[in-house]
Amino acid sequence: MNKPPSKTDLRERLQRQTAAFLSSGGKVQELRTGESAYERNQVPPAAPLFETRRSERTPLTDVITALDARRAAKRSRTKVVRRRTPRKRRQVVYDDFGEPLRVVWVEE
Repeated sequence: MNKPPSKTDLRERLQRQTAAFLSSGGKVQELRTGESAYERNQVPPAAPLFETRRSERTPLTDVITALDARRAAKRSRTKVVRRRTPRKRRQVVYDDFGEPLRVVWVEE
């Protein structure tokens, strides 16, 4: 795939073309601000949107297939779940009046 020209390359090419035009006897007509090179009843020509043809794309189906296979292999692996030993926590049991009755050890 060809690399598109950079802005610097485009500027240099435009400078060379302008210099070649002026050296071959061409003249640059300067216009005042707000003035147009076209007459009012004349439609200006359309600007070219794309100068070059569309470049061919590189098929990447084999690369995508390899990536999907790798992703599927990662997903199929089971994670090792380490079970923690249950921790015991102290919990106070209160009666109906809010008075502590006893302390109980509860596993989390």
